[in-house]
Amino acid sequence: MFEYQIIIHEEDKATALLKGDIDIEATEMMEEELLSALEKFQEVELHFKDVLFVDSTGIGLLMNHVRELCEQKVKVTIIQLSEDVYQVFDLLQIPEILGREVFPEILFQND
Repeated sequence: MFEYQIIIHEEDKATALLKGDIDIEATEMMEEELLSALEKFQEVELHFKDVLFVDSTGIGLLMNHVRELCEQKVKVTIIQLSEDVYQVFDLLQIPEILGREVFPEILFQND
């Protein structure tokens, strides 16, 4: 089961605490609720500490959401990836695709 909580730090900055699996079952909630809740901020952190699993549907949706937010000039960062989720993202080169600025905690080669 997927859940999220949004913590507002300032008028224009928020953290989304994500919990559970980001899979096909979570996509409806993410599409209908999460994106619209986050697009009103100028800076958003997606906190992945309690995300245990991400499937291909979740990865695709996440990439689309990050791109949409960035197009709206929202600064997005993804932090606190678990080792398992990091390995999937790394294997699929998600940090390279979305950009270093989205993954500030990941060490990139050639840094």
